[in-house]
Amino acid sequence: MNRSATPVHSANVPVKDFLKTSYQTVRQFSHFLCEPLSREDYVVQSMPDASPTKWHLAHTSWFFETFVLSKEVPKYRSINPQFNYLFNSYYVQIGDRFSRPDRGLLSRPTVDEVYAYRRYVDEHMIDFVERSDESTLRRILPVMELGLNHEQQHQELILTDIKHMLSTNPLSPIYKNLAASTAPGRQVPLKWHSFVAGVRQIGHTGPGFAFDNESPRHKVYLQDFRIASRLVTNGEFVNFINDRAYSRQELWLSDGAKTVEEKGWGAPAYWHNIDGQWKIFTLHGLVDLDPNEPVCHVSYFEADAYARWAGARLPTESEWEVASEDSELKGHFAEEGIFHPRGMNEQSAAGINQMFGDVWEWTQSPYTAYPGFRPAEGAIGEYNGKFMCNQLILRGGSCATSSSHIRRTYRNFFPAEARWQFTGIRLAND
Repeated sequence: MNRSATPVHSANVPVKDFLKTSYQTVRQFSHFLCEPLSREDYVVQSMPDASPTKWHLAHTSWFFETFVLSKEVPKYRSINPQFNYLFNSYYVQIGDRFSRPDRGLLSRPTVDEVYAYRRYVDEHMIDFVERSDESTLRRILPVMELGLNHEQQHQELILTDIKHMLSTNPLSPIYKNLAASTAPGRQVPLKWHSFVAGVRQIGHTGPGFAFDNESPRHKVYLQDFRIASRLVTNGEFVNFINDRAYSRQELWLSDGAKTVEEKGWGAPAYWHNIDGQWKIFTLHGLVDLDPNEPVCHVSYFEADAYARWAGARLPTESEWEVASEDSELKGHFAEEGIFHPRGMNEQSAAGINQMFGDVWEWTQSPYTAYPGFRPAEGAIGEYNGKFMCNQLILRGGSCATSSSHIRRTYRNFFPAEARWQFTGIRLAND
């Protein structure tokens, strides 16, 4: 299988070699994810927060064209200057007609034209890297690393957006047959791991790429806390449903109760109760619900309500990061080609399990800047210093995240009602 390169430069590797290898590998992984698609699949936008696959492919090319080629190659000319309007990051408008929710209306340029655009950008990018000296490449390295990690973010969005799009089809179409046989998970008892109160440090520091929202590294004071040894499972969440928890107002935040009522939620996204049996829609089609797999596609509202029902709470992001310090950066990631969380297979796994991969884990922390944060001088505004209200932090990556893209300091963020991402639950307690 094609694997996404690790976009972290080592001092022992010439910058030119690193950029050529990582650029080509990351770009090829986007194409690999699109191989199972039909031409019709590329164009559909199934909800305003999603984007068509075609747009993801073009937008990630727009990044390199805009922030590298247009600035570094004097004679560079875009294959189509209007692509700057169609494929940039913003809620662009042409007159008063075109905005982000309208991306699915772009039947033109065609899929073939978008791939031609990618080839055009790739050819010029590789030529630029080949022709540039070491000092130029070192200067442009931060932008290149940002572009590579940005494309990896969109690779995950390709998968989540495709899954949502296919789920709206009554035929429950299959994106891709299961890449490998996966043994069913085992029922593993939940245990608690305790941490003593004190001053700790969180946040990114040192060499290696990180997004600006992961810095600066800073001190936090934590009270005594406990964190669960594994993720909440489907079977445990079924008990929550069977206890009529979706209709128990005392368990829900006020906006959560309102959202449940307005949207008619009674189970996580992609769950279907057919003849009394729970099924779940996956990228491999509609399958029986495995009670031992991590529950997935739940909103922050549902995660918070479940935690309250279970007599616990969600961890803060500081608690999560401190608890992850002894966990290896290993788990079920996109490179496996399964694109679905997996249950634990070890009957007596020691330590804290499933910290990375499988599902993004909701925390109770709002998405705000760390103390002492300052935007980097000359940073790309749309991709740096970008903080938003009404968003919650998630940690750990998912089965749709590239393993080379995740760090223990990585801060993902989504609004409380979001469910189409691979999001799950880990409990904490005082």
